[in-house]
Amino acid sequence: MIEAVMLWNEPNNKSHWDFQLDPEWTRFGDMVKRAAGAIAAVNPDLPKVLGGISPIDPVFIGNMKTQGVLDALDAVAVHGFPLDWNHWQLHEWPEKLKEIQAVTDLPVWVSEVGVSTFGAEEVQDWGLRRTAELLSGRAPRIHWYSLFDLPRAWPATTRHREAEGSSYYRHFYMGLIREDGTPKPALRHFPEVAPEMGLCQWFHFQDHRLDDAVRWMRELGVTYLRTGLSWADVYREGSLDWFDRQMEALAEFKVTVTFCFTPEHRGIEPHHTSPPQDPDEFAAFCAAMVRRYAPAGALVPAAR
Repeated sequence: MIEAVMLWNEPNNKSHWDFQLDPEWTRFGDMVKRAAGAIAAVNPDLPKVLGGISPIDPVFIGNMKTQGVLDALDAVAVHGFPLDWNHWQLHEWPEKLKEIQAVTDLPVWVSEVGVSTFGAEEVQDWGLRRTAELLSGRAPRIHWYSLFDLPRAWPATTRHREAEGSSYYRHFYMGLIREDGTPKPALRHFPEVAPEMGLCQWFHFQDHRLDDAVRWMRELGVTYLRTGLSWADVYREGSLDWFDRQMEALAEFKVTVTFCFTPEHRGIEPHHTSPPQDPDEFAAFCAAMVRRYAPAGALVPAAR
């Protein structure tokens, strides 16, 4: 069941928002405010969360506050990967949360945190347990990224790919379960941190892993999940059938649905990171998805 919606993903990361086209994030802020208003018109009780930021940057949150974006939202979110991509150490997690809490009174969710097995699976095994110790009780939502490794035949969502060197390939080793379906050592510890820690698992269009994900989450004791519905996928044949199948399969979990990714032909430039030509089109997509999957009176209140 839908417990919250998240508006975009990592908007301060150039892999997810082209801030050369929007250097002050004013287009982004306007888009989020319009989307939040459209969602509230459909279901005024559904919590709305600012897309998780990466890097963790209080200046960006301050910008959103100045623009009035936070006035339309119920929570903000952060992403952190100190053992893979960030330039800070794992033990700094409590301080990173405090940096954001200092500039907003809204709850701060951790909508993605994880450790890759690119170098060694033992690192993830230790990292999961230590992360849980550091974040337990400090955030109303903690989503571990992710359940599955990204199949090597699929591209990671980034604009730079192999130019990133090892940073790119770490994307493919973030799961608790290998591409061949076998568990990594950290998986055996996940039931110890669930249900306080949930999962973030992105599903691609017609993703063959969906049913296996549901089975694994039941076994692990997962109660809440973050995933996404891509605006860009709406223009694929059979998109609503796929959306229906995905949301029906996940109905037993408390789901935060992330709305993001600009259809290439609707962007200022033809890329999923581009600001849309018309922000009301994104707002209409968000409203339509809420009307379809989280109408008024049909939600479980999110953690605050």
